[in-house]
Amino acid sequence: MKPPMPASPDELFAYLDSLGIAHRTVSHPPVFTVEEARAWRGAVAGGHTKNLFLRDKKGAVYLVVAQEDAAIELKSLHRLLGASGRFSFGAADLMRETLGVEPGSVTPFAVINDKALRVKVILDAAMMAHDTLNFHPLVNTGTTTVSREGLLKFLEATGHRPRIEAVSAAAA
Repeated sequence: MKPPMPASPDELFAYLDSLGIAHRTVSHPPVFTVEEARAWRGAVAGGHTKNLFLRDKKGAVYLVVAQEDAAIELKSLHRLLGASGRFSFGAADLMRETLGVEPGSVTPFAVINDKALRVKVILDAAMMAHDTLNFHPLVNTGTTTVSREGLLKFLEATGHRPRIEAVSAAAA
């Protein structure tokens, strides 16, 4: 049986609306790195983020969401999170299978597609200090702003209760 089609950005926005989560999206050319995003986003306020799609030795899948300038020590992160062995980056096929997005478009919003609840969501405590946060809306041609509370409400509604952990040190 073929898996369902992943949600589109418009379906994501409709879901946010149904939850009463205010959101604002700015369109821009495709961006694949934090540096490219900085160049295009202009004066979009709030915390800007990066997303690490990781798997442990036993195949458990993690999405670690942190501030764009956060320094994350991957060699020891598995111990902090209680994972089975060191992390490696998840393959593009696994990303498509679990989150329904392409590399370069990873976002916590993609858990809308993880109906099997395979992905563990980890939010960096430093990022959660921001009142508003910015993420791709399932594609890397936009930046969507939501409140910190809106992000948490969205994640809970999808069945992905996030862990908030101090996983980074801000880059110097």
